[in-house]
Amino acid sequence: MNEERKIVVEEVEAVNAPPRARVDDAEAPAAKLERKRDYLDGFLQQKPAEVSPTEPGGSIYDGVVAALKDIFDPEIPVNIYDLGLIYGVDVDADGGVVVTMTLTTPHCPVAESMPGEVELRVGAVPGVRDAEVNLVWDPAWDPAKMSDEARLELGML
Repeated sequence: MNEERKIVVEEVEAVNAPPRARVDDAEAPAAKLERKRDYLDGFLQQKPAEVSPTEPGGSIYDGVVAALKDIFDPEIPVNIYDLGLIYGVDVDADGGVVVTMTLTTPHCPVAESMPGEVELRVGAVPGVRDAEVNLVWDPAWDPAKMSDEARLELGML
């Protein structure tokens, strides 16, 4: 089973040099720029797709998120959105908004007042017909739900 392998080596005396690039073959800078302008012209003329006001990026949804970012936890100098207390924002086509949220603990001193404040602030957003706040305890809040901005503010990053 001991097979012997041989490597064949071929010796050559000369190899033809590859052809050199010529300036005449290269594309003129003006032609290169002109083609890019044509490409970008169509791209820049294209309008962005309309986003529904009820979807992320839409006017109502973004207004609700901005309103939530204006509400601060009284014990922690971070807004409730970046703190990770907001679990969901659902906006229906008629402008009804349901905010699902939690608090840092069930014994939080603002447990009675915070959901009411959220409902008032969200209800004041233009385009919102009515606001409802669902306070949940499962899953429980933990510091991992905080945004990087909140961690930075609290010196945890």
